[in-house]
Amino acid sequence: MKFLSKFYVAIIYLFLYLPIAVLIVFSFNDTKSRTVFTGFTLKWYEKLFTNDVILSALFNTLLVAVVAGVFAVILGTFAAIGINAMNSRLKSILLNVSYLPIINPDIITGVSLMLLFLFLKVKLGYTTLILAHITFNVPIVIFNVLPKLRQMDKNVYNAALDLGCNPGQAFKKVVLPEIMPGIAAGFLLSVTYSFDDFVVSYFTSGPTSQTLSVVIYSMVRLKVSPEINALSTIMFAVVLFILLLVNVIEVKKEKYETKMMEGEN
Repeated sequence: MKFLSKFYVAIIYLFLYLPIAVLIVFSFNDTKSRTVFTGFTLKWYEKLFTNDVILSALFNTLLVAVVAGVFAVILGTFAAIGINAMNSRLKSILLNVSYLPIINPDIITGVSLMLLFLFLKVKLGYTTLILAHITFNVPIVIFNVLPKLRQMDKNVYNAALDLGCNPGQAFKKVVLPEIMPGIAAGFLLSVTYSFDDFVVSYFTSGPTSQTLSVVIYSMVRLKVSPEINALSTIMFAVVLFILLLVNVIEVKKEKYETKMMEGEN
């Protein structure tokens, strides 16, 4: 049984990471062939940093993801606070409504937003793209912040008011630190979803505000340039580095806390 379980896990991880490994290998291929490795080269990485189309699309993607994430966090956090303060019946209704943008197919969200912008005679561009991303990011923030609000002791907020804080100070000094992990998680997920989105971006972007996924899709009709392989490899390396860095920091933090507890004992 142990062998079968290890073999099963190995197959799953092979299925997940073999495509990425192939992509990385062919980012160093000397030719544009996607099936035969003819030799090692770094020319695709060199060409990547002189390709204005790809770099512009990458900049658009990062800009939209960060801006939409920030606004989604602000709107979603206050929405979560408001929903949490409502009675159970109204809260249930609003939560079900908030689920709709998440479970709704992207194609419906993208087409409906495009039709809305056209009906309002808003020119498709950065504004419509960012508004569209905020639309599907807000519920993500709401469902990350709400659990933290439920876990928080309401008496702590009231105690802060009794000790002389006004509502703004009590929120900043008591509520905000308690829900900050949920806010951070909501922001990171929002940025990730925005960066990864294609369907909604395809229907709501303009000719000068296309994201990376839309540009890659347009290349698929002809042939994807190896420069995309190089960019994907760099992005994978950056994400892997951040993940390892976070794990190292967490391990050091746990060791420090363990030493502090042993010192107190």
